[in-house]
Amino acid sequence: MRLRLALALLLLAGPVAAQPRDFSCVGVEELESDTASLRFARNADRLPAGAAEALAPLAEAAREDHHRNICVLGYAAAEEGGAQTASRLAARRARAVAEELSRLGVERDRIRAEARTRGFTRGRNDQQAGVRVIVLPSLERPARPDAPAPTPAPEPDPGIPIRYSP
Repeated sequence: MRLRLALALLLLAGPVAAQPRDFSCVGVEELESDTASLRFARNADRLPAGAAEALAPLAEAAREDHHRNICVLGYAAAEEGGAQTASRLAARRARAVAEELSRLGVERDRIRAEARTRGFTRGRNDQQAGVRVIVLPSLERPARPDAPAPTPAPEPDPGIPIRYSP
């Protein structure tokens, strides 16, 4: 009886959100290939016209290589409210773009949507109302075709004791 009740509650709860893969978007603003920027209307969080067409090549690149994840960075302009309001708006913009990428066939756990608040980055991205989408390089393959594959880290010598100091 309890098992049936638990199962019924799980079914009523609806779909469970995808667990994001373990990757970071810190420093991705420096990447310049496989990126797109979308401008949003002032105080708007709905996708701008042409968003699907702009995102389609990035979604295709991610679908072709399942080792490539996507960072979606939302920004709000200085005139779009105070820190808290701007942060929430930037998060809603990033979430809208992440949902569109998911509709374009990218698994949701490969997409990380983040709000970038004023002062987070050194560039002027935080002064614009929009979203920047970056498809990360594959960790399984070299970034360039002529680049050598990364060499694995050497195994530690089991004869050397590891000591930790507090």
